[in-house]
Amino acid sequence: MRQGTHRRAILWSLAFIVAAAILLPMSGYVYVAFAQQEADNPTAAVAERGGAALGAQGWQGDNPRAESWRQARQGNAGVTTVGGPEAGVLIQNGGENWRQVRNGPVAGLTPWLMAIALVGIALVWVISGRHRLHEPRSGYVVPRWKLWERVLHWVVATLFIILAITGLSLLFGRAVLIPVLGPEGFAAWATVAMNLHNYIGPFFTLCVAVMVLAWVWFNIPSREDWGWFKAGGGFLKGRTLHAGRFNGGEKVWFWFVALVGGAVCVTGVILDFPNLEQTRSTMQTANIIHAVAAIAWISLFFGHAYIGTVGTEGALEGMTTGYVSREWATQHHDRWYEQVKDREQPESAVRGGERRHGESDTAT
Repeated sequence: MRQGTHRRAILWSLAFIVAAAILLPMSGYVYVAFAQQEADNPTAAVAERGGAALGAQGWQGDNPRAESWRQARQGNAGVTTVGGPEAGVLIQNGGENWRQVRNGPVAGLTPWLMAIALVGIALVWVISGRHRLHEPRSGYVVPRWKLWERVLHWVVATLFIILAITGLSLLFGRAVLIPVLGPEGFAAWATVAMNLHNYIGPFFTLCVAVMVLAWVWFNIPSREDWGWFKAGGGFLKGRTLHAGRFNGGEKVWFWFVALVGGAVCVTGVILDFPNLEQTRSTMQTANIIHAVAAIAWISLFFGHAYIGTVGTEGALEGMTTGYVSREWATQHHDRWYEQVKDREQPESAVRGGERRHGESDTAT
């Protein structure tokens, strides 16, 4: 595939992600446009009638129901026909603490983490530009990713983007989307987002587990990784890099996905299946961990996506075609290239057709 085609694929992919992030929540407008509005709000009417009846009785003195609610908030168990832990507890005071943490520090501070990640990427682009190949392409390539590995990677990436969009909508929707969509529009989109998030999550968790098990043996830390970091990952000119199939940066991303991403997946399963004998306190803790870890994952994903696409020349080819150029392999993964160079092939034989005479091999 020619470099011009790769650049267009990158730009279209980024445009699709941005459009999806913007347009999917806007689908709430569809509900607003087609939902039939009742002349009178039945719920409000019922509440009004109930309030009028209570007002007719008078509220002099203490609220006769206040003592009942005070007892309920003590967390004492009552009698219920519903099974499960804490089924007899009407109100758990910990829920108020969870709400304050979730709507306070979590919703208020974690967006800054994503903003810092995006600003950092922009600074790297302005200061260093694209990480280009040091040598002109020779026309020879080596196999890097098998078909099943590429399919697994893109399935995980696609599901991750959907989960990120829906999850962010649910976490920040009240503050960000209600002013745009209105309460009805947001309610419609939130229902769609919640169902997508809940049903896709377990399948995503399974795919992440398969990916971790498939690549864990290539991501064991080594002494060469420290040398890779001291050389600035290739961004410091004049420094020689040595790496096997995965370099130091890729190993950091892998273990972040395995550990932090694993926490997201485990807490997601806990939240997805609330009838597995867990308590409300467990669900509240899982929700906070899930939100914070997911925001951290999304933030680091921005950097991973940048480096794997527009940030590094030739990187995307491996995950789209399965092959990388000889020059890319020797520049970024020289130890690995020594192991696979006997499988080197002409690019024309792999990708079906010679390049046109005079066409540049290097992206401009």
